[in-house]
Parts: sequence; C-alpha cells; structure tokens
Amino acid sequence: MNYRKLGRTGLKVSEISLGSWLTYGNSTEKETAVKTIDKAYELGINSFDTANVYATGESERIVGEALGKYPRESYVLATKVFWPMGEGPNDRGLSRKHVFEQLHASLKRLNQEYVDIYYCHRYDPETPIDETLRTIDDMLRQGKILYAGVSEWTAQQIQEALQTADRYLLDRIVVNQPQYNMFHRYIEKEVIPVSEQNGISQIVFSPLAQGVLTGKYKRGSQLPEGSRALDPSSNMYMGNLLKDEVLIKVEQLEKVAKELDIKLSQLAIAWILRQPNVASALIGASKPEQVEENVKAAGVQLTDEVAAKIEEILE
Repeated sequence: MNYRKLGRTGLKVSEISLGSWLTYGNSTEKETAVKTIDKAYELGINSFDTANVYATGESERIVGEALGKYPRESYVLATKVFWPMGEGPNDRGLSRKHVFEQLHASLKRLNQEYVDIYYCHRYDPETPIDETLRTIDDMLRQGKILYAGVSEWTAQQIQEALQTADRYLLDRIVVNQPQYNMFHRYIEKEVIPVSEQNGISQIVFSPLAQGVLTGKYKRGSQLPEGSRALDPSSNMYMGNLLKDEVLIKVEQLEKVAKELDIKLSQLAIAWILRQPNVASALIGASKPEQVEENVKAAGVQLTDEVAAKIEEILE
C-alpha cells in the first residue's frame, strides 16, 4: 500500500480508503462487514470512512466496533454531519446545535474519543458559514476532531469557507470528498484548481461509478441479480450510466485493462490516482475479496500513452 499526504497537513492516508455507504448496516451482514474491514486493515488500508446518516447510525456502530481492536494511532477515521437524523426542525443541517449534538452522538456510536476527519456532508445555505466553521473549530480545539473537511462543495463554497476561516482566524478545511470517476469529472474544472491552491486534498467516492467500471453491466443484457442497479435505495447516483453510449466505452476500457493484464476496476482506480490532488480513492466493498482486488490498483502505474488512450475513449 502507498500513502499520500492529506492536503497541506502532515497526515498520511492510504491511496485506497474503505467506506461504508450503502453497505455496513444496510445490505451487508455485520459479520461480513467486520471481515471486510479486517481484510482492508490487513492489506494496509489505514483510512476508514462512515457518516452518521448511513443506516441511521448503524454503520458507525459497526465500523467503530470493527476498528476498536486495533491501536487507535494506526488508522484514520472519518465521519460526517448534515443530513436529517430525526423529524425535528433542528435535526439536520450545519447549525451549531446540530453539529455539536451529532458529533457527540457519532463519537458515542463509534466508541471513540475523537475522529480524525469530520466532514460537513453538504453545504447548508440556511446556516451562516461562520457559525458552522466556528463550531468545527471549537471541536478541533477540544481535540474531538483532528481535521476538518467538506463533501460535495462547489469551488465557490470551498473558497467561501477558506475566506471565512481566515477572517475569523479559524482552522481551515484540508479535505473535500466529492464523487469522481471516469464518467463524473466535474471537479477537474474548478474544484481541483481551488483545492491545489489552498492545500486541500480530495478523497473521492464512487471511483467505480456505482459498479459500472467493474464491467458487470453488459450492453443488451439483463441487469445482474442482486446488483445495485436493481435496488432503488442505492442506485440514486447511477443516472445515465447504464445507457449504451456509456457501456460501449466500458467495453473499450475493458480491452485496455486486458492489454495491461489488470482488472477494469483496477484500471479505473489507477486512473483516479494519477491525479496528484487525489489523496485516496474511497471504495465501498461489501466483501473481503473486493478489497483484495481493489487494493492492487495502488501499485499500478499508467503510462502517458495508456492515459491518452483512455482519454480518447472517454471523449
């Protein structure tokens, strides 16, 4: 496993991170989830991601329990806040009240004294950004959070956060968690340039485009039984990914992977890791074998010629 610095900090995260969205506490049995986390740890993954909203807290409980047997200094644990956790008017968003209460609830479920990274899971237009950042800064100073991050914020929102932090002498955010893969590249235009200028890394989710970049979905074939595409509760990001024009590109990408004697999933992750601003690709494995396959991408070096061929396919 290779490790990369997170933004301008001294923290190092594995090039592959393990997430728990849509899996632990949901579709994956607890025993299998724990075995998957154990396999990831064994293979050198030190970066683990969850959120309070995943399975309404159950994901945090499973991740916390699985990691609890390992030395705390040996892994980087992240969770998030924003989405509704109840029916009340203050059970959502990035108000001081919600952030404060949800961080403590997350720590309790995780059975941890602190989290390494705490993400604002989305931008909250209803809360002044200085209120949110001040609350995060207070938690940083108390040692309950070590690093602050955001998820799926635009370049303009990231810039606003940085300017606000500087104005009030608050700790800056150091990481963004966006969706990024061969078919979702919006961050390249504005988010990455702003991040590079300000010492912010990306830890990206959905590197395999919801499984489309594993090659399991074939043109003209029925959707595989038990696949994410058939589950309306977990296919919300798939959008147009199952159209023939996309699946034709997947077929061409598979040929490139075969020429390199690697899996398509490994090619897709290696392509992401060519981007210097990406610190880690966040995989969502539901069984240990998937982790074993995906971690091999960390050692794959794509030549400029291969990268150009991929770019030609994706155009």
